[in-house]
Amino acid sequence: MQNTVEEKNNEKEFELEGLNCSNCAMKIEDQVKKLDGMDKVELNFATSTLKVAAEEARLEKSQDELQKISDRIEPGVKVRDKSETQAEVGVEGSSLKSYLWQKKNIFIGTLFFIFALSFSHLNIFKGSILSSLALPAYITAYFLIGYPVLKAAVLNIGQGQIFDENFLMVIATIGAFGIQEYPEAVAVMLFYMVGELFQERAVNNSRRSIKDLMDIKAEFANLIKDEEILEVKPENLNIGDLIAVKAGEKIPIDGEVVSGETALETSALTGESIPKDVREGDQVLSGMINLNKLITVRVTKEYKDSTVKKILELVENASSKKAPTEQFISKFARYYTPFVVFTALLVAVLPPLLTGASFNQWFYRSLIFLVVSCPCALVVSIPLGFFGGIGLASKNGILVKGGNYLEALNELDTIVFDKTGTITEGDFKVTEVNIESGHSRQEILKLAAEVEQFSNHPIAQSIAAAADDYQKHSADSDYQEVSGAGIEAVLDNNRILAGNERLMQKNNINFKKVKSTGTAVYLAKNGEFLASIVISDQIKTDAKSAFAELRTLGISNLTMLTGDNKATAAEVASKLGLDNFYAELLPDQKVAKIEELLKKSKKLAFVGDGINDAPVLARSDLGIAMGGLGSDAAIEAADVVLMTDEPSKIVTALNIAAKTKQLVWQNIVMALSIKAAVMILSIFGLASMWAAVFADVGVALMAVFNVMRILKTKDI
Repeated sequence: MQNTVEEKNNEKEFELEGLNCSNCAMKIEDQVKKLDGMDKVELNFATSTLKVAAEEARLEKSQDELQKISDRIEPGVKVRDKSETQAEVGVEGSSLKSYLWQKKNIFIGTLFFIFALSFSHLNIFKGSILSSLALPAYITAYFLIGYPVLKAAVLNIGQGQIFDENFLMVIATIGAFGIQEYPEAVAVMLFYMVGELFQERAVNNSRRSIKDLMDIKAEFANLIKDEEILEVKPENLNIGDLIAVKAGEKIPIDGEVVSGETALETSALTGESIPKDVREGDQVLSGMINLNKLITVRVTKEYKDSTVKKILELVENASSKKAPTEQFISKFARYYTPFVVFTALLVAVLPPLLTGASFNQWFYRSLIFLVVSCPCALVVSIPLGFFGGIGLASKNGILVKGGNYLEALNELDTIVFDKTGTITEGDFKVTEVNIESGHSRQEILKLAAEVEQFSNHPIAQSIAAAADDYQKHSADSDYQEVSGAGIEAVLDNNRILAGNERLMQKNNINFKKVKSTGTAVYLAKNGEFLASIVISDQIKTDAKSAFAELRTLGISNLTMLTGDNKATAAEVASKLGLDNFYAELLPDQKVAKIEELLKKSKKLAFVGDGINDAPVLARSDLGIAMGGLGSDAAIEAADVVLMTDEPSKIVTALNIAAKTKQLVWQNIVMALSIKAAVMILSIFGLASMWAAVFADVGVALMAVFNVMRILKTKDI
């Protein structure tokens, strides 16, 4: 019997160097999807990366196929495997050479164009042999300047891809030659090519600015081995390795400080400028910067699992989850260009047929339509806009997992909050000790701590922290946790009870009920009530101002869900001015309550700690994890991760989403209105091809520069 082994699909990521046409990016993605054996294809124009998933044997030969597709659709794009170590010098060199050669051709072509203009328009050349050289000079200039466009158009026509900007420019300029508008034909191609070069630089600068926002990875690590320090890549470190981090260096990988103490700048991860002091035994995360002194760190995670790697992956993958606006524009572009082409055909043919008007005149006007029709301004700027917004959010300590989630932040009308650790500090402290016996405060706390020492509950830990000293008992002590009530224990032949009202009532203890808010723990010894201990949690310092700002941003319903008692929940809700609160809820009851609230809301977000609240985060329209710094569960569970514990970060996230939406719609309105205006003017003979090229390349440039404004935003 022959054993068959099922091959598991692997993922591979390629960089498409020189990909600056988003329309071409869509076509490349469509063509790659048609290849046999490709199970997943995601092209991210904002980062120039292409992810494919297939069987390993299929992936091995995929790069050549991808290169052929790229050469066909956008010549000059270089496909390279991102996992390869950079023999990049050659790649960059070849790209630079290609770029300089292109500029050289444009320069020489421009000289021919100037000679041709001189031969045909200056009186001193009229009637001379030089004037007869004007047409050959125009043609030479045209081919030198427009060669990349002509080549791409021919290749695309061969593949049945007609409606793209290359084809439109070729038809428009050849048409201009046909009606003997030689100077305009060459000038339009020159303007177009120069505009494309500027657009390429603008797109690359925009990408570079976005990447600079995420410049949090250390390029090397100082590995301590055999009393020597070796410079290695973070990817080559193993768990347990010791590394030295000098002052001014980024921490390359997550670990634990084993010697030294220093202050760390955490702003790259949290957006906060206040340094964090660390010493021996403290956890440190990759991406933090050592400000003061040398520390030695023991590696606790492999690089692939480290904080900086996860953040970079989240941000880079974010633009693959497209916002509804992006999806709409992509579909719109597919139908818009063919529609304009057929409209241009009607403009060229109908007026001469119906009115006997000059064919040349209306044909020229139709050529303007063709040039205007390219949707580049929209399909370039909108993905960059969302990616810029995601990059700005990351700089402020907010991870947004996709453009769809960034756009969803604009649609929220209801935000539901968990209480403990989200609205409150989650740091319980003993605030009252009400003694009903002859014991001292310290004796009561000591006895309660002895009972609670085996529990990991935050309330138990806060009681243990409040007791100066208490006797440590063995783990096999007579100790029993009563579900939902408290603890029973026999210590030194004394029966001790510590718990809530139900525990007292169950054991017929005559106790005095606490009236103040907070969580009460009642303590009894051998049937006698001794005291009550009140543990309270503090509201976060920025919570009140954050909730007030959320109101001004249009959030009409602010609700709190908690497992805590009603009195405590009511006090918190009252202090913060919440619309509703629901208390004493178990995890499944929280999900049921979210289901109920979803029916009444336009778009609902739930804010929780990302670990205990994972089911509720998953069920909400938008899950926001609070305090995700170093928490794998938080990053996995939510759509938006706030890297600090501050409710005010939600306000920041909403402001960034609003700013991004504003820029994206500015570009949409600007591009469509200018194109529409030029089309209308061309019908009435009031626009030239120069205006048409501006409505194409010029508007695309304006849109990209407009997007780059979001990267300069400082006060959010």
